[in-house]
Amino acid sequence: MSYPQTWNLDVIYAGGSNSAEFKAELEGMERDIDALASELAAVKGGQQSAGTEQLTAWTGLVQSILIRLRQTDAFVGCLLAENMKDTAAAGLNDRVRTISAKFNTALTSYDEQLTLVAEETWSGWLKQEDIAPVAFVLQERRSNAKEKLAPALEALAGELAVDGYHGWGEFYNTIVSRTQFHTTDKNGEAKTLSVGQMANKLSDGDRAVREEGFDHWERVWGEQAELCAEALNRLSGFRLKLYEKRGWQDVLKEPLSINRMSEATLNAMWSAVNEGKADLVRYLDRKAQLLGIDKMDWHDVDAPIGSASRTVPYDEGAALILDSFRKFSSDLADFSEMAFRDGWIEAEDRPGKRPGGFCTSLPISEQTRIFMTYSGTASNISTLAHELGHAYHQHVMNDLKPLAQEYAMNVAETASTFAELILADATLEAAKDEDEKLAMLEDKIQRSTAFFMNIHARFLFETRFYEKRRSGMVTVEELNQLMQEAQEEAFSGALGKLHPHFWAAKLHFYITEVPFYNYPYTFGYLFSCGLYAIAKKEGPSFADRYVALLRDTGIMTVEELALKHLGVRLDEPEFWRGAVSLTSQDVEAFLAMTEK
Repeated sequence: MSYPQTWNLDVIYAGGSNSAEFKAELEGMERDIDALASELAAVKGGQQSAGTEQLTAWTGLVQSILIRLRQTDAFVGCLLAENMKDTAAAGLNDRVRTISAKFNTALTSYDEQLTLVAEETWSGWLKQEDIAPVAFVLQERRSNAKEKLAPALEALAGELAVDGYHGWGEFYNTIVSRTQFHTTDKNGEAKTLSVGQMANKLSDGDRAVREEGFDHWERVWGEQAELCAEALNRLSGFRLKLYEKRGWQDVLKEPLSINRMSEATLNAMWSAVNEGKADLVRYLDRKAQLLGIDKMDWHDVDAPIGSASRTVPYDEGAALILDSFRKFSSDLADFSEMAFRDGWIEAEDRPGKRPGGFCTSLPISEQTRIFMTYSGTASNISTLAHELGHAYHQHVMNDLKPLAQEYAMNVAETASTFAELILADATLEAAKDEDEKLAMLEDKIQRSTAFFMNIHARFLFETRFYEKRRSGMVTVEELNQLMQEAQEEAFSGALGKLHPHFWAAKLHFYITEVPFYNYPYTFGYLFSCGLYAIAKKEGPSFADRYVALLRDTGIMTVEELALKHLGVRLDEPEFWRGAVSLTSQDVEAFLAMTEK
């Protein structure tokens, strides 16, 4: 079957960045936010706390605004991703940011009212029929509000962040949109590639193409480094100053809270990862031999082995994913087929698109949209499966209350990585010969390398960068040094040429919604590995348990989630060691297959 490679946004709001329907949605949100803010101000002005009936009404309005804000933010994000030069969309994005800031200001006042409720009244209110499904989130908001600045100051910080903190994040997007790579194709004709298109060349099957592409990549990002450093320093400076005013010394406090996990869980995870790196070093050394080189360079890590270097047409890649998913769950496969068929995926390889891949939710429409640039590599197919995992996660939560759908990044990455594992195992089993089997196994180990080493390098870099930033601006040279030191440590010295400008090239360092946009990927990968090991033992019956776990991701800490659905403790290393051991088994199989 032939599937469209461009998405359909008109079924969400017709007319793209000129949509009258979309603008009406924004206006309706603004009116409701103003009404909410006025009611909250009136109660505060009367020097009284709200009754439970008023709190219930406000909670309903908060959820109504929240789901519309998610939808509009996702829509404008799609417009900007498909065409980074859409100036009208950029204007709408600024407006959505402003509306979001107004909503956050109102939420600060709403949270203040939550803190004023007497404990006995509070406990009773959380048990009410309309409130019980989101009781966890409301308790979380009440607790977090007590650790922040006075509401008026938090509101002011949120308003200033639009043109300050978030503004620097948008400035980075401007840098990316203007970044171009001038190269020649195989026929010697000049071509101009976007960041997304150029990134695909870094995993080309031809080492000469990879090497030339990487040198070009480093050179161009080096030219943008001063601007990128300015953006990164300003972003981190804003965060650190806000943390200081709140009395927070640990830069991990906010990201751990957002991800609903403890530092003990984070430490247990990294401890298990570090224990398992020795096997990955053996894998990287063997891969270097297979590639005919003395030592792996950065651009060799994602190089395909054997038949993995062939490119796969989009429809063939889609069929491969659907067949794999169907072996686990017909519901997952049917949902994914609908996403392919109904134009939920933007995969076309063309200039002007932003780099990377994502899945975004449009909860009013009960749809999602997936973005990537598909060039037919094994990595592209994995990315597609990854994003479909995100989409399915939202799909099974569509009937829940909006506040109960607000799951964190780490558990979001669980569903996406679980989908990748399904694909990896299915393609490995279906391999027609030893060469293809080796290629599939190596592609699977590549992902472990990314989560154990690449992501760890990002975490180490960001942790050390923030510590250095406390003393003032960090120069490009210092950023490069921090990045290389982190890569050297995270890859256990297994690489030759490193990627000093990675901090400039990687969007994740500039995302303002979630600080430390790195370790949740490793969490999701290992958590899903643990889930997948159980799924392989239980067979098809696990599909229902899996959905039940996904539906609870917005109303529990990760420790509670794992204890309820898996019966394991995440703040101890045993679960993580078991998950890491799956990669060690893959490495042993790879080494055995390549012994000769």
